[in-house]
Amino acid sequence: MYDPKSARAEEFISHDEMRETVEYARRMKDDLAAVDRILEKAREQKGLTHREASVLLACDDGEKTREIFSLAYQIKQEFYGNRIVLFAPLYLSNYCVNGCLYCPYHYGSGMARKKLTQEEIYAETAALQDMGHKRLAIESGEDPVNNPIEYILESLGTIYSVKHKNGAIRRANVNIAATTVENYRKLRDAGIGTYILFQETYDKPGYEHLHPKGPKHNYAYHTEAMDRAMDGGIDDVGLGVLFGLENYAREFAGLLMHAEHLEAVHGVGPHTISVPRVKPAQGVDPDSFEGGISDELFEKIAACIRIAVPYTGMIISTRESQKVRERMLRAGVSQISGASRTSVGGYAEGGGVNDAAPDDDTRQFEVSDTRTLDEVIQWLIDAGYVPSFCTACYREGRTGDRFMALCKSKQILNCCHPNALMTLKEYLVDYASAPTREAGERLIERELDQIPKEKIRELARKNLLDIENGLRDFRL
Repeated sequence: MYDPKSARAEEFISHDEMRETVEYARRMKDDLAAVDRILEKAREQKGLTHREASVLLACDDGEKTREIFSLAYQIKQEFYGNRIVLFAPLYLSNYCVNGCLYCPYHYGSGMARKKLTQEEIYAETAALQDMGHKRLAIESGEDPVNNPIEYILESLGTIYSVKHKNGAIRRANVNIAATTVENYRKLRDAGIGTYILFQETYDKPGYEHLHPKGPKHNYAYHTEAMDRAMDGGIDDVGLGVLFGLENYAREFAGLLMHAEHLEAVHGVGPHTISVPRVKPAQGVDPDSFEGGISDELFEKIAACIRIAVPYTGMIISTRESQKVRERMLRAGVSQISGASRTSVGGYAEGGGVNDAAPDDDTRQFEVSDTRTLDEVIQWLIDAGYVPSFCTACYREGRTGDRFMALCKSKQILNCCHPNALMTLKEYLVDYASAPTREAGERLIERELDQIPKEKIRELARKNLLDIENGLRDFRL
């Protein structure tokens, strides 16, 4: 029985409800009057249920599909504006005791194992700062001996301690395995941003097949992790499905059911939703899984998530190509990674994002978008987006229900837009190539005029001038 308020994974992610939702969507998808009623509700921009959103996803009418994409883009603009937040992953260790069939880190894979020392983490962080990054996603395999919580906490301390030239990591999100309330409390006290944990698949039989051994085999413990994180005081959490493993329609329904559960129990839905797809990696062939999806369907999934959960930040990584990422931005994505390395370390060594020594091939997956951060920034600017390195909400205490209240009322733009311009200015002055700086300065001047409140607009102008003159880290 589906119960979003239940504490049990099998009830707030009901397997029967997932299957019934897919069947309901199949029956309703050609009822265009019903589709129109759902779209009308969606235009209120207060979200949709998992069943309503599933009908939109299933509907293959061309005109209605165009309406879905148009509405998704409109919702993204009204909640988040034309800003795109940038981040980079930092892999600390690929030691892992799990047997995940889709991941080259799995125990017994034969992959070379590597774990960064604190000195190496310092060097990696400095290298990321020298690119211009201010926000990281910390990644690590699950291994209680090699990667205990104490190692993660010490690494966070090292990352936050690095102040290289004008650089600083102002927000470190953490993507590590499901853990205890006590450990989540320790992560909160260490000053993490968002706690991110991909479900990979909500289909319980499929989940148990794909995770044949290791702690991650426990479906309930993994699926209930976000509740423990919130019980530990972490009020910004990020969900994600690894599309391509199992049936996409069931995964879509399960993802939205998880968001409904967080809202029902904690009053705060997911801060972010990530939409990765299975990609080639050492010993991993995406075609060996039965859930593969086309680029077109992938884009529609993102658009329907944006409509169903309008307040959430949506993330697309460098797993995807430039072409796919362009499409996903139009579908409502608001955060992207740039110049990512998916090996353990590698930023300090330089080279291309997919470069690795033959005896140190520790990539979790191949990067499809291999551009430099400067190239990504210029691409966003040329497309009319504002690249943002802002971390102000986290550091000003606008997290959890405070952030959601501002976001759902669309008031967050009053802070986010000028903050984005100020962090972009920092990037332009400190790190940008000449062409990127020229294009960025023009963008900032245009965007300043879009700040509606004169007092905030003039404060932003003053801060931008102070940044030009050497000061840093202004935020509203």
